[in-house]
Amino acid sequence: MARALILVDFQNDFTPGGALGVEGGDEVSARLNELAIAGGFDLVVATRDWHPPDHDSFHPQGGTWPEHAVAQTPGAELHPALDRTRIDLVVDKGTESGTDGYSAFDGTDLAETLRHHDVDEVVVAGLATDYCVKHTALDALDAGFAVTVEAAATRPVEREPGDGERALQEIRDAGGCVR
Repeated sequence: MARALILVDFQNDFTPGGALGVEGGDEVSARLNELAIAGGFDLVVATRDWHPPDHDSFHPQGGTWPEHAVAQTPGAELHPALDRTRIDLVVDKGTESGTDGYSAFDGTDLAETLRHHDVDEVVVAGLATDYCVKHTALDALDAGFAVTVEAAATRPVEREPGDGERALQEIRDAGGCVR
C-alpha cells in the first residue's frame, strides 16, 4: 500500500499579512518542505481554498470570514516558501458559493484519487489546525484512511483559546494519530 502527504491550504491569505492570516502560519514552511522531501510519500497533494468572489462564508454574504482565497488572486496562490517541485497534485476546494470547503474531501475527488494510487495512509499538515486540517483529517478517517496529523507543521486560527488543541484531541478521539 501507499502513503500520501496532504499539505492543507498553505496559501498567501492564510499566512501573516494575508486576508485571514494565521499567527505563525508562515513558520510551518520548512517542516512542510521537509516532509515532502524526506517523508517517503508516494503522493504529495497540496490543497487550496479556491473560492468564488461571492462565497457564502464571506462577511458580505453574511458569512463568518473576511473575503479570502478568491480564485485567481494572489492571496489564493500557494505560499512561495512551499517547494512546488515536490507536489504531485493540487486540489481546489470550496469552489462553489454554498460549500465551506473546509475538508479537502468535500466536493472533490480526492478520496478516489488516493484510492487510485493505492493510498491507505495519509499524513495531514498545513493551515489551519482547527478548521481545514481538522476537517480534512476527520473526513480522511471517515473515508477509511489511516491518518496522522503532523502537529509541528500546523497552526490554529484560535478564534477561542484552545481551539487548536481541541481540534487535535477530536482527531485523536476519532482514531487519528497526532505527532
